Amino acid sequence: MRYEICLESADGVAAAAEAGADRVELCAGLFEGGITPSLGMIKEAVAVAAGRIKVHVIIRPRGGDFIYTPSEVEVMLEDIEAVKAAGADGVVIGALTPEGEIDTELCARLVEAARPLSVTFHRAFDVARDPLAAFEDVISLGVDRLLTSGAAPSALEGSELIAELVGKAGGRIIILPAGGITEATAARVARETGATELHFTATEAVSSRSRFTRDGIYMGGALYPPETVQAVTTATRVRSIMAAAV
Repeated sequence: MRYEICLESADGVAAAAEAGADRVELCAGLFEGGITPSLGMIKEAVAVAAGRIKVHVIIRPRGGDFIYTPSEVEVMLEDIEAVKAAGADGVVIGALTPEGEIDTELCARLVEAARPLSVTFHRAFDVARDPLAAFEDVISLGVDRLLTSGAAPSALEGSELIAELVGKAGGRIIILPAGGITEATAARVARETGATELHFTATEAVSSRSRFTRDGIYMGGALYPPETVQAVTTATRVRSIMAAAV
């Protein structure tokens, strides 16, 4: 089994490497499902990885849907070039049409720009209109793997479709289950899907180092996440989920 850790920081990369994970998906804004991190973060993540673990970077200019304007396309192409120049090992891409189909024309451009890096198609797949038709479109792009929860809220809930995709893949693509994989679900997802790789976050809530906080002021949106607690990827949690998967 191979393990990919979804995380937001270079410190998280160090923790994932220490725990023996195989790869990370580096993102910013995981609360939004992940967007492209800063160039500084990418460079530091690659430096920290130091060849011990693969660094893949999500190419997603914003949260929300996966239908992109011409300006957003240019941003993604520029970000791919920056990721390549920074020394990352792969990118994670995806786009849909307004009709809910894979935007094969745009995605082909992104894949071409990304090569020779490894390419994963992300969970835009999970909100496509017809998963089986979308799967063949993803296959046609020649990407290396598909990140999916099986078009369900979690990989466990989508395990039936994921298992079907694993069977249909026939060695053409790696199916990478994602979504809600924890110590409680990892072994069952692996068993029920037949997948050979798993993708998960492995964070723990860590109190802020600040010795002073001002109540009633928030930097987030309407949900007002607490500023005094941070979700931090830890080697302990990575090891815990990996151990539970086997």
